[in-house]
Amino acid sequence: MINFEYLENNLDKLRIEYLAAQPFPHLIIDGFCDEEKLVKAYESIPELNNKSRDYAFANNKFEKSNYKELGSELAELHSELLSERFNKILSYITAKTIFVDPKNHGGGLHQGKKNSFLDMHLDFNYHPINKNWYRELNLLLYLNKDWKPEYKGGLRIKDLRTNHEAELDVPFNRLIIQQCAPYTLHGYDMTNFPEGRYRTSVATYAYQVHERLIEEPRTTDWFPSKDASFLKKQLAKNYNFLVQTKNKFFGSGTAKNQ
Repeated sequence: MINFEYLENNLDKLRIEYLAAQPFPHLIIDGFCDEEKLVKAYESIPELNNKSRDYAFANNKFEKSNYKELGSELAELHSELLSERFNKILSYITAKTIFVDPKNHGGGLHQGKKNSFLDMHLDFNYHPINKNWYRELNLLLYLNKDWKPEYKGGLRIKDLRTNHEAELDVPFNRLIIQQCAPYTLHGYDMTNFPEGRYRTSVATYAYQVHERLIEEPRTTDWFPSKDASFLKKQLAKNYNFLVQTKNKFFGSGTAKNQ
């Protein structure tokens, strides 16, 4: 499914592109998968009905964590994203020893329906179960067939330190590898897809083992727009505390997302 030969034959080029990208390290890989297989994978995806838990900061966003059960092509994609072969490629590109979470906690198939959006945010840093796994990368494979810029929903990325930002197109068969750090904001504006079409992606996350924690463990930090409601802004300010309190009594929702 994954075009491994292309990746392995272009490792130095991909590493330079990743490390030199602005506003922070990221990489765009077009034609990431075999086109014919990925089309079949796309055609096997039904309309999802499991709404995202981030409903306060996202609109009309639906998820399926165990997407490999939807068909053989998606099962193959899932297996290859979690493979040691792919881990070696990611480690070379990023110049770090990293690996994809074998259980893909928090990841999966994401589907944004009519007027979907996702507020800018920083992802959680340490794994909810393996407490010394530090989240290094988001891997976002887009399945937006015949996508056009006017459909919107491009991936917005912003460096919290400098306020430098960019918006990346999200066409079919494009993988975006994005650094995760305490300053790597990302999200997307409200979509305008045609009726019956959805902003679709597969999200996978990669980690590095830390012998010593370098940051205070945190959940997702949200940064709603300036014109957001007072209530949403207050919720964003207190979100980390509220989630940690909830997790203490009821456990982590991300940890249960397999």
